[in-house]
Amino acid sequence: MSFDAPVIAPTRGLDPAWLDYNGHLNMAYYNVLFDKAVDHAFVQIGCGPDYLKAHNMSFFTAEAHVCYLRELKPDAQVNATVQLLDHDAKRLHFYQEIRHVEGWVSATSETLLLHVDMSGPRAAEMPDDIFAKVSEMAEAHASLPRPERAGRSVQIVRKDSRGSA
Repeated sequence: MSFDAPVIAPTRGLDPAWLDYNGHLNMAYYNVLFDKAVDHAFVQIGCGPDYLKAHNMSFFTAEAHVCYLRELKPDAQVNATVQLLDHDAKRLHFYQEIRHVEGWVSATSETLLLHVDMSGPRAAEMPDDIFAKVSEMAEAHASLPRPERAGRSVQIVRKDSRGSA
């Protein structure tokens, strides 16, 4: 199988119930869009909706860092991308972007996911066939540049004695 680099989820609109009183996409629903894109990538590596039933295994998000760059308004059409930055037998490190169809980036997300044996639940190695597909995705994504926003941390950068940037 060959993988797009990055994986691009289908373009979609925003659910009106996702809008907040400011008239734009509520912050929680950016995560829904990111999650739907990861689901799209998971189908490609064989971890779609039937994976849990067939293997009693799944993926859990262990850590996520979202940057909100530009608001999305009610009529927005967007897609989300998934770039595999790193992986091992139990973990996936993804970088994602939500892009408006006009091309600008609305938000980014960097996540660490754990492969989980649901009988514990506990972190567990991926089956060989899934790990092989993840490795193929990693090879396809290796030619992509490392995103500028990857590896960021939350902090206040102080430039003067009053604390202003």
